[in-house]
Amino acid sequence: MEEENEELELNRLMQVRKDKLKELQEAGKDPFQITKYDRSEFSKQIKENYADFENRDVSVAGRIMAKRIMGKASFCTIQDSTGSIQSYVSINDLGEESYKAFKTYDIGDIIGLKGFVFKTKTEEISIHAKEVILLTKSLRDLPEKFHGLKDTELRYRQRYVDLIVNPEVKNTFEMRSKIIKEMRNFLEAKQYMEVETPSLSTIAGGATAKPFETYHNALSLDMYLRIAPELYLKRLIVGGFDRVFEIGKNFRNEGIDIRHNPEFTSMELYAAFQNYHDMMDLVEEMFQTISQKLLGTTQISYQGTPIDLGGTWKRVTMIEAIKEVTGVDFNTIDSDEEAVKIAKEKGVEIEENKQTRGYVINAFFEEFVEETLIQPTFIYDYPVEVSPLTKKKPEDSRLTERFEFFIDGREYGNAYSELNDPIDQYERFLAQVKQREAGDDEANMMDDDFVRALEYGMPPTGGLGIGVDRMIMLFTDSASIRDVLLFPTMKPIF
Repeated sequence: MEEENEELELNRLMQVRKDKLKELQEAGKDPFQITKYDRSEFSKQIKENYADFENRDVSVAGRIMAKRIMGKASFCTIQDSTGSIQSYVSINDLGEESYKAFKTYDIGDIIGLKGFVFKTKTEEISIHAKEVILLTKSLRDLPEKFHGLKDTELRYRQRYVDLIVNPEVKNTFEMRSKIIKEMRNFLEAKQYMEVETPSLSTIAGGATAKPFETYHNALSLDMYLRIAPELYLKRLIVGGFDRVFEIGKNFRNEGIDIRHNPEFTSMELYAAFQNYHDMMDLVEEMFQTISQKLLGTTQISYQGTPIDLGGTWKRVTMIEAIKEVTGVDFNTIDSDEEAVKIAKEKGVEIEENKQTRGYVINAFFEEFVEETLIQPTFIYDYPVEVSPLTKKKPEDSRLTERFEFFIDGREYGNAYSELNDPIDQYERFLAQVKQREAGDDEANMMDDDFVRALEYGMPPTGGLGIGVDRMIMLFTDSASIRDVLLFPTMKPIF
């Protein structure tokens, strides 16, 4: 009943606004017929440079966020893309007809206002209006403030309202833009060339993930949204490009939580004649450079936890990290049977088709170690079973030259010394295909054309992928990935 009453009241208020619009239209003053408004300044410019603007005529435009009617004089607050500013509006300056019209304007209406800049008796920088014009009629009431769990969901669903009533939210997305810009600047200074590769392909490869499936009508062809751009980018290294990177969307048909959204942004790069140790150095320098440029320090805080991005980050093998936390040393365990036995003893579940030492090592790491990695840490030398695109370690073919890096118990990126042996790659793809046939819909598909590319020869190559959204979460101190995505994936409300 309460919800029904709220809906009735909303409909009533909306009808009042529609009636006002109709009156304007019938009087030949339809705001939606206006195509342009010339503004000279933004609110932030005026307030930050008052000495330059005092008593000067300005023209601003924005949304009415507050309004006080006091007989023949009124105050209103206008919000534009840079902030807000107060305006003094009086019948003496506007004239009776225009002032009467102004008094009918609602919170949320968008207006254009011309006048001169001054300070009120309370020293508030304001605009003394000489002309006010309605540019857009808002037909819905704005909420006073979004709060609480239910309204948090509404904020994500109606980001446009969130941005209006919570101006601080804009800061996060302005910072997002700056972070991506600095990432580009950093890589271009390192002679990396930005490229674009397909988001739609006949093979979903380059990562271990379940893809989104679609269908191309004209070609009568099953296709997939990409889960990673890796295999295309490495084709470019084969073709002779020395250093390439791509910042773009990936799509993975997986669950949604505070760290995962089915559509997300990644940065992947590849550098010929480098390896995974070079990629570690690059990650350190990139994070430190961006942090210093945008935050002025490498000493940051994430959700109350101090994080030191400076200096040389900790580097430890996966097996060593497991030993540090659990005491189990997989360097002394050679057989699959013994590894699986220890997993059972420690209560670590291993899927029926993954009963090998490598899968057990990876499971141990995820179960016991990952959440303990608070300060920036590189975990390297991953088992070959979970690294189908990575070069094996020459001294131990059961492991690969791969790392992931972790901050506050979360993985932020993944890097390899890239596998460039076409015969080995083909055999790894075959093993992945068998995993798919056994029911693992996240396993890699066979990519014959990529194997063909490697047969032409790819130089030793270092590759790196970074979760851009998670990086932005870190630098903006955002708790959820939804806080750094303008329009996160949401289940529709019917």
